[in-house]
Formats: sequence, structure tokens, C-alpha cells
Amino acid sequence: MPTKEFKVLFFGDIVGKPGRKALAAVLPELKKTYQPTVVIANAENLGHGVGVTRKTLEECQHAGVDLFTSGNHIWKKPEVYEIFEKGDVPLIRPANFPGDQPGSGHTVISLGSYALLVINLNGQVFIDEQFENPFHAFDHIIGMYSPGDLNGIIVDLHAEATSEKVAFGWHADGRASAVLGTHTHIPTADTALLPNGTAYQTDVGMVGLKESVIGVDKDIVLNNFTKETQRSHDIPDHGACIVNGTLVTINPATRYAEAIERVYREATV
Repeated sequence: MPTKEFKVLFFGDIVGKPGRKALAAVLPELKKTYQPTVVIANAENLGHGVGVTRKTLEECQHAGVDLFTSGNHIWKKPEVYEIFEKGDVPLIRPANFPGDQPGSGHTVISLGSYALLVINLNGQVFIDEQFENPFHAFDHIIGMYSPGDLNGIIVDLHAEATSEKVAFGWHADGRASAVLGTHTHIPTADTALLPNGTAYQTDVGMVGLKESVIGVDKDIVLNNFTKETQRSHDIPDHGACIVNGTLVTINPATRYAEAIERVYREATV
């Protein structure tokens, strides 16, 4: 059984072109500084703020992302169906989508002598789309594996309500190595090691424009809050950006987290 700790560098929602460019700008330095074993990022908003395309996924792969999670907007661009059908891009979608959807909601990635299970789930509270219960989905997925099969378990819980995320963290404590929240784009100051060994953060935060409203052109959003005439959301191509991530250190013998740390950088693209 391997005993040397390993590190997961996880980025929250990458928003559009500026988010992709900012991640590519800072990731080499982050890899040198933190020496992560694997890099995971949420691709929910990769393609101009909504959904993914093959080109945007490959751009972030080239920048150094090893695996992509997603969320409720994953189906917004039609080519994602072909991406899942071919299965040649390391992308997963929430496991608790109802019915027979393409793609997978969890995957085991090999990190040398380590095996890391990554689970993608979507919350139900304040979400327009219909999802099955994420608590039950988590229980079902981890029940598929024997303890000796895995050296770590990471959960991306893509959800709106902080109460749902916090409750899920307690539900998974001692069974997942880390529960990391995405979707709301604002990083929370509650990184913690829970009593039974699970690292937790309610939301990792976004990778995107700094002077924006959760990645969207701030003037458009201000107009929509203050004027009767509504404008479609848009994302500028360039500007000052923030890069939010979380680093989790895992003991592969116990699958427990040993440390969790917020990661933050800025870049102008």
C-alpha cells in the first residue's frame, strides 16, 4: 500500500475565454509552487459562460488540467453529446442527472500507484433542472468500491444552497477525502478538515473576470437589475482576472485529507 501523501489541485468554475486564459497564465507557477499530483477543474462555464466545447476543453487540457467536472449547464452546447459519445476527453457530468444520460458521473483516475475516485454531483435546492437526490447518489457510488480499491475520493458538489452543501459535507465526512463546492462562483472562507477526515469548502470560487458579476459583464447585469429593458449576458474577451482554487493533501493509506488550503492568484489577459 503506498503511503506517500498526494495532492489534488482543484479549480472552481472556469468562466469563458478570460477564465481559460487566466488559468493558462498562472497554472505553470502553481504547479511549480504546490507540485500537485493531479489538476481538476469545473468546466460548467467554459464555453463563453455556458456549457463546453471540444476546443475549450482541449485548450484547458493543454494548459495542464487533467480532469474536468461540470454541472447543470453541461448540456447547453450540443457538441457535448458527441464528446461524451467518443469518450476521448476527460470530462464527467453530475451523476444524479435523472434518466439515461450520456457520459459518466464518476471516474477513477490512476495516479501512478494511487487510484483516485472523482464524483460529480448536483444539488437540488434552488436549481431549475431536476436532479435525483445527491446524498443517495453518493452513497450508491461509493458502495460500488471496496475500501482497498481506492486511495482517495474527491466530490465536486455543484449546488446553489449553502445549507445543502454543508449538510452534504457532514454526510460524507469520513467517507470522502474532500467535498468541494462549485456553482456560486464566490469562494467561501470555510476551508476545514472535518472531524472524521474529510476536507471541506462550501465553494471554491471561479476563474474569471475580476471586475464582473460572477464572471459576466458587470454593466449588463447592473442594467438588468435597474432597468426595465433586459440585455443578454455577455463575457468580455479580456481584462483583470481572478483564479480561485483549493489544494487538498491526501493520505493514500487512510484516504483521509491531511490538509486543505485556498489558492488564489490574479492575472491580466
